[in-house]
Amino acid sequence: MVNVLDLLYKSTRSEDEVVTASQAILKGLASDGGLFVPTAIPKLNVSLSELSKMSYKETAYVVMKEFLTDFTEEELKNCIDKAYDEKFDTEEIAPLVKAEGAYYLELFHGATIAFKDMALSILPHLLTTSAKKNNVKNDIVILTATSGDTGKAALAGFASVPGTKIIVFYPKGGVSPIQEKQMVTQKGDNTFVVGIKGNFDQAQSGVKAIFGDKELEKEMNAAGFQFSSANSINIGRLVPQVVYYVYAYAKLLANEEITEGEKINVVVPTGNFGNILAAYYAKNMGLPIDKFVCASNENKVLYDFFTTGTYDKNRDFILTTSPSMDILISSNLERLIYKIAGNDSSKNKELMTSLNTTGSYEITDDMKKELVDFYGNYASEEETAKLIKSLYEETGYVIDTHTAVAAVVYNKYKADSKDENKTVIASTASPFKFTRSVMNAIDEKYDSMGDFELVDELSKIGNVKVPNAIEEIRNANVLHDTVCEVDEMTKVVKDFLGMN
Repeated sequence: MVNVLDLLYKSTRSEDEVVTASQAILKGLASDGGLFVPTAIPKLNVSLSELSKMSYKETAYVVMKEFLTDFTEEELKNCIDKAYDEKFDTEEIAPLVKAEGAYYLELFHGATIAFKDMALSILPHLLTTSAKKNNVKNDIVILTATSGDTGKAALAGFASVPGTKIIVFYPKGGVSPIQEKQMVTQKGDNTFVVGIKGNFDQAQSGVKAIFGDKELEKEMNAAGFQFSSANSINIGRLVPQVVYYVYAYAKLLANEEITEGEKINVVVPTGNFGNILAAYYAKNMGLPIDKFVCASNENKVLYDFFTTGTYDKNRDFILTTSPSMDILISSNLERLIYKIAGNDSSKNKELMTSLNTTGSYEITDDMKKELVDFYGNYASEEETAKLIKSLYEETGYVIDTHTAVAAVVYNKYKADSKDENKTVIASTASPFKFTRSVMNAIDEKYDSMGDFELVDELSKIGNVKVPNAIEEIRNANVLHDTVCEVDEMTKVVKDFLGMN
């Protein structure tokens, strides 16, 4: 059992740097380019039956206090109260909906109708609390790359938060029209949105390079700024995500869908690997999860990894209808690699260096054995569209393209394994975020409609209210129109901060 006071964070790439939870949240990325991981994964210290009687906020406190050990009870509860409030359009925060024999965990009831809200509504409060705890006088500059959802969720979380600024880079032409409109209409004089002429991986690599620029760090400090990250590499993003898997299990138990201790499976549509890693951490905390089903779209780098043990990003980058998963470098996978390498930072560093230099790495046979709980597969564009249509026709339930990828892969897993465990599918975005792709899947006749006509039609056929997140951008003005080349990202950052 970990003594809570002993739970610190260290880098996946060296033994040198050991920090508290608040320091790890503030820094985002370790100095050596590694990711912060807890020195041990703590155990849940309440029973599953006790959890089944708790609200979302109560569950969040029980889970997060085990990881964030240098936060006082008052500090952490204050962060949780500010995060999970009326910004969410449902009291449960993350409802479970049963359809076609699976339980869809709806993670899209927050301000920007995607699962990123679950963590990004609390991260600004964790960050500003961390800054106070560590006597930080600089303004915190959040720098993030997005494949569509993180950007708006981070912007909404940080907009007008005193002592912070936020800069979001997204691939111009590589996100859905609704996603783009959500970002470029963002209010708040501390917000800045930039389209880059490139794909998400280039945006993410550019952001990592800016974080690693020591000269820029000195200039920033002199100007009264320091960087932090809202990407899923920040431990302050990962820890809140563990909560909803614990909550989902507790809800199944409360609803008598499972008995205490019964194992469930979890299916996650996966891009940057943070969401499924959170489920893995939940299992390590003691949650009875059997299998992790990792669902990819046609950018199936993770499926190939789980099948062969080789991670290889040297392939064509495919733009799909599930753009938040159009990723070839799954940053959070590094945390799992570190763990299955026996927490060996030098082995992990060797593999990450290989990824950086050759674009690939291969894990050992011993490491492969540690992945026995994972199953990977992928869904083609055609399979994704077919599933949206058939689920709607059979049940009236409408899901988005990312959730559909997960459902396709869940069906493949069931066919391959004959596993009958009750299964939770992470439903990561509202269908309203990807209306055109969703409505075209249901019937091609909708393709002639405008974006907001489609929204109203989806509301009608799915018998669901149009979310506030969509209503507020319907007639909103574009406030951000900067577009830059990949090699201009640093200059753009300095311009926004008034440093050039």
